[in-house]
Amino acid sequence: MSIFPYNPLMQLKIPSHSCAKTTRKSFSIRARLDNSQQEEQQLNLSVLRFTFGIPGFDESYLPRWIGYGFGSLIVLNHFAFSNSVTSAQLRSEVLGLSLAAFSVTLPYLGKFLKGASPVSQKSLPESGEQIFVMSQNISDALKENLAWATYVLLRNTNSISVLISIRGELCVRGYWQTPDGASKTQLLEWFERQIENIGLSDLKDSLYFPQSADAGQWEMLPKGTCSVFVQPVIQAPNPSAIEVEKIEGFVLLASSMTYAYSHKDRAWIKAVSNKFRDLR
Repeated sequence: MSIFPYNPLMQLKIPSHSCAKTTRKSFSIRARLDNSQQEEQQLNLSVLRFTFGIPGFDESYLPRWIGYGFGSLIVLNHFAFSNSVTSAQLRSEVLGLSLAAFSVTLPYLGKFLKGASPVSQKSLPESGEQIFVMSQNISDALKENLAWATYVLLRNTNSISVLISIRGELCVRGYWQTPDGASKTQLLEWFERQIENIGLSDLKDSLYFPQSADAGQWEMLPKGTCSVFVQPVIQAPNPSAIEVEKIEGFVLLASSMTYAYSHKDRAWIKAVSNKFRDLR
């Protein structure tokens, strides 16, 4: 161990013949740091989805509202501002109404193609308490990333409950069937026991219960849970070393909808979970 205290402002005298080599080395280090920061920024942007930020407004239904709006304008123009309708105008109005009708049905068609029921909607659970608890003995960077990830997962998926476990540290958000009158510390200990009883810590492959047949007996899930998805967090592989894959943790999501997570949703959730690989 060095006896000199570390000071980032300390300047060392370097012989002149090694200045060029040192400059090239420091430049390459800065370049690698810049590249890693750019990759992290790209990852942050890749997992974000377009939203207006309006509470209660589902952006997936935006084509429907556009269809309603333009269809109403076409009908209003036909009856209020057109004294004599020509055949060309009539054909244009019919075409416009057809496009508006297609725009209205587009969200339902998209859900049908993804395998979800057109009438199913995310609803609040029959019972349970809305909580937000997090382990305290972790770095500020990890706290920030856990809070960000749980928010975007609840905001951009059909989830009502999110739990992230990274190296034994927990972040729990949303609706859960928790003991009454428990403090945050007690809740964290209770969730740790539930995870140990279920055996999620050693999970190596993703689990998806679209109808909650197998996960319905999990005590921590609120009543009315219909879909459960668990995505493990595996340590990033090191090409230069032969190592066994190390499990860093997992991300658990629950929904009150059946078939709540499509292939696209599960791929997006995996991209969010990969952010926590090797994150300290």
